[in-house]
Amino acid sequence: MRLPTRKSQKLKLPQDEGPLYLTKAGIEKLERRLERIETTELPQAIEDVRRTGEFGDFSENAEYQEAKGRMRRLHNSVLVIKDKLKRAVLIEKEEGMQGVQIGSVVVLETGDGQHKTFEIVGPSETDPTRGRVSYKSPLGARLINREVGESVEIGLTTYAIVEIR
Repeated sequence: MRLPTRKSQKLKLPQDEGPLYLTKAGIEKLERRLERIETTELPQAIEDVRRTGEFGDFSENAEYQEAKGRMRRLHNSVLVIKDKLKRAVLIEKEEGMQGVQIGSVVVLETGDGQHKTFEIVGPSETDPTRGRVSYKSPLGARLINREVGESVEIGLTTYAIVEIR
């Protein structure tokens, strides 16, 4: 008896074929994740599939089905990570360039005098709680190519660019 393939088990590759802007730390994190999967997790999953396959009837062997699903997810993760690394573009701030660019750290002043610091990164490394915003986000997109002294308005808030590092 053949079990149906679940939607969650189908191969999922990113639809976006454009460049993936990542910091050096982001690229290293992907490389470490790929190495951990290939050297530790995947061999363990393969061993689990082999071991649970020895229990007998595959159609009623829950341990086998779980091990097989885990192995599929790990193989999918390897493909996705390799695709990301292939499309990765290292974010490096160009010296001599004026204005905000991908990789810039920007200090903004809000209308009430508070200072907020944001790093402009690619969409996959966005973390607003740590001050990392995507260049595609409303704030990031408005800041690109702006210079110190200029202001941008997002919703009801106006931000003045105080410093660009």
